[in-house]
Amino acid sequence: MAISFLRYGPVLVSILFLGFLLPPRAASGQEPVDTALVLAVDASGSIDPGEFQLQREGIAAAVTSADLLDVLRFGPHASLAIAYVEWGGPGMATTVVGWMLVSDEESAAAFAATVLAAPRSIQSYNAIGDAITHAQALLDLCPCQPVRQVIDVSGDNPDNRSLVPAPLARDRAVDAGIVINALAILQDGYLGNSGRPWLVESYEAEVIGGPGAFVMTANSRRDFERALLDKMILEIAVGPKALQLARDLLMDGPQDGRLHALPGG
Repeated sequence: MAISFLRYGPVLVSILFLGFLLPPRAASGQEPVDTALVLAVDASGSIDPGEFQLQREGIAAAVTSADLLDVLRFGPHASLAIAYVEWGGPGMATTVVGWMLVSDEESAAAFAATVLAAPRSIQSYNAIGDAITHAQALLDLCPCQPVRQVIDVSGDNPDNRSLVPAPLARDRAVDAGIVINALAILQDGYLGNSGRPWLVESYEAEVIGGPGAFVMTANSRRDFERALLDKMILEIAVGPKALQLARDLLMDGPQDGRLHALPGG
């Protein structure tokens, strides 16, 4: 894993050290956690079965990664509440795996196994705004008391056909204190090697929001695991020790140009 310090160091530092500034959020549940995280993953028609399986396997590998669990252990509560949502058609976002707590290898493996075993939801198109709306409602139901709330949106196309357009859904979530980050998949089975270099700008303008919000890119479905792991390490790092470890992990290596900052942020 690597993010260039020379190119993106100031952005990464601002993202990481926002962890010091985020106060605990009150919630109806009793379980204190560092982060309540919704993984909102594209399951639309542009993703063939093989690519979809790569996404599921990437999620399982990222959640069970030793690096991610090491960062999690250094947080104030050393635990993560996580849910998995698939999105696509207008108003069709679906909670595939409800809230589970991850705090160690065993609980991480349980979440990964549940994701891998779940049937694929039926989706079409790219209604990202409705995915954000669904994820916000899911966060409201989390049986936890999180330090931070994050919606992690991944996809290979811009928002279209949402009942609630992505910018409006984004603004509503940000007003509720939620951070929305995005993972832009720049190639897919339809485009081959042509890619979508403009997708980052689309997600910056319409999808991400909140303190330190960012876009991470994956060059392909096969790069999804690497990108998601980098992204989740940033999202779950809470407290000085976790933040320092996350910084060390993500700064170690050559420039890769995969992290993009919110314009003006």
